[in-house]
Amino acid sequence: MKVKVTAANVGDRDGAKQTMRPLKKYLSRMKKVWMDGGYDGEPFTQWALNELGWEIEITHRPEGSKGFQLVPRRWVVERTFAWICKFRRLSKDYEYLTEASESFIYAAMIHVMIRRLAHKPPI
Repeated sequence: MKVKVTAANVGDRDGAKQTMRPLKKYLSRMKKVWMDGGYDGEPFTQWALNELGWEIEITHRPEGSKGFQLVPRRWVVERTFAWICKFRRLSKDYEYLTEASESFIYAAMIHVMIRRLAHKPPI
């Protein structure tokens, strides 16, 4: 849907705002967004509700858990990262411009979608 690569000095919440604002007009029926603990906090969740009309649900690890713990809905993000990292150019951050990184991510995801539509096994 949308990729936004930012410089390292841009915080996650600021980057999320840059990504989410333009999506409002395309995702008018969106009601809920799942995010990890990095986006937790009243100001951000309130901003999303007021500006976009989206409820933010934060997925947390169960309290007191140690080691690996499956976090609800987090697997969707991790699976997507795994698909992207299968492309050699995206396995490391080689690009100077953030726009170039975004373009390669779009190309990789288009490749994944075309293979799925063609019913061919993943690479």
